Amino acid sequence: MTSPVLDFKFAIPPMDSPVHPSGTPLGMVRDRTPRPVRNTRLHGLRCLRCDALYPVTQTHDGCPACRKAGFHVALRASYLPNGAEAMPLPYGPGFTLGEGRTPLQDMPELAAQLGVARLDIKDESCNPTGSHKDRMTAMGVAQALDVDAHTLVLASSGNAAVSAAHYAWAAGLGCEVATYEGMPATYARQLDALGARRYMFADNAGRWAFVRERSQHPGYFALTNYHLPALGSAPLAIEGYKPIALECLNDGGLPDHVVIPTARGDLAWGIYAGFRDLLAAGRIARIPRLWLVEPFPRLSRVLAGGAMNGSYPGHTAQLSTAGATVTYLQWQAATASGGGAVVVDDEEARAARRLLTAAGVSAELCAAAGLAALRQLRDSRAVAPDAHVVLMLTANASSDPSWPDRPA
Repeated sequence: MTSPVLDFKFAIPPMDSPVHPSGTPLGMVRDRTPRPVRNTRLHGLRCLRCDALYPVTQTHDGCPACRKAGFHVALRASYLPNGAEAMPLPYGPGFTLGEGRTPLQDMPELAAQLGVARLDIKDESCNPTGSHKDRMTAMGVAQALDVDAHTLVLASSGNAAVSAAHYAWAAGLGCEVATYEGMPATYARQLDALGARRYMFADNAGRWAFVRERSQHPGYFALTNYHLPALGSAPLAIEGYKPIALECLNDGGLPDHVVIPTARGDLAWGIYAGFRDLLAAGRIARIPRLWLVEPFPRLSRVLAGGAMNGSYPGHTAQLSTAGATVTYLQWQAATASGGGAVVVDDEEARAARRLLTAAGVSAELCAAAGLAALRQLRDSRAVAPDAHVVLMLTANASSDPSWPDRPA
């Protein structure tokens, strides 16, 4: 397994005819994979800011009109109106490993401790590879198969990389991951076992430049962000998060607040888009307030007047939500829902994880931070005592390099 540390200009050339780690040519494996069925109502990609409509493409470069005006804004899937579906998705039943339909667990004792009427935990660790990323990966793989790609390429040092490697293996796709030099061994071992190719860089600029370059070659499908300023992951892939909103509604009723760990906002925007669709379909009367939890001030600084395109670096053990960038996706999810950003440092997150562990819940550190965020929201009275709150548990602690926590 080649895992070079790369200066981008020395990147290994792309593969023309990759081979599945089993030794079978990828084309033969893909031929046995069910072909995804594209939704006939999907008719383009719309700008989140100006609503301009563009064709569906394999690349995700944002809105050209807004870029000329100085704004870096992602696109979203757009569907023809008057369909029977309350929540349209880009692809119908096709490639899946069984992601979704994760449990919503009522936590009455924690609700009492935090002073809210009801507290539910949406446990995304029950997805096939152990995190919410499987929902996005499955939809991204469907698009990759639809456009006859042979390789997924992404920037990740954690859950997204593991998810992509598993799904690529199952779908007969290659997988290339641009990661950091210090990728935790627990993740690296899984990638190596699944035949994913790792390329290590010192910073996001190098990782994203690698993914951008790869995305220009035939057969490569970029799953995650590759722009600076950041835009977010592939628009059709992010649609895979929308069913979380419907599952929350069906399993526990409409919450007042949803608390979501965030790095660049893919998950938060997908949940927002799901509730937005339910509102448009008349299934709900309001959108819950979404609170995006970050390990150091980024989105919170933008909401206070900072530049969306600014760099807001910080250090954290909350690996899954690290990074210095803010996207229009997360800004829109917070502001359009009437929510906001909550900063939870590592010590607060560790204290919250101890509470969750005592309650029988295993959580990666950034997911545990949601509980600490809820305490802040109660203290500031942004969340009332009669509220129904859902915490997104993005993954459990089993692969988190920050586990176990240091003693108090």
